[in-house]
Amino acid sequence: MAESYNGYCVKCKEKRDFEGEVKVSESGRRMAQGLCPVCGTKMNRILGKA
Repeated sequence: MAESYNGYCVKCKEKRDFEGEVKVSESGRRMAQGLCPVCGTKMNRILGKA
């Protein structure tokens, strides 16, 4: 289920809204991961501990 998140695109150097999925990293943090709608670079947004 894709939701909308706001994150920073390193390639565009701007904050953008992106569609992403919630995943759990190896360290136990929840993060939203998706693609930048302008350039297609992978974007991450850390949400907090699971």
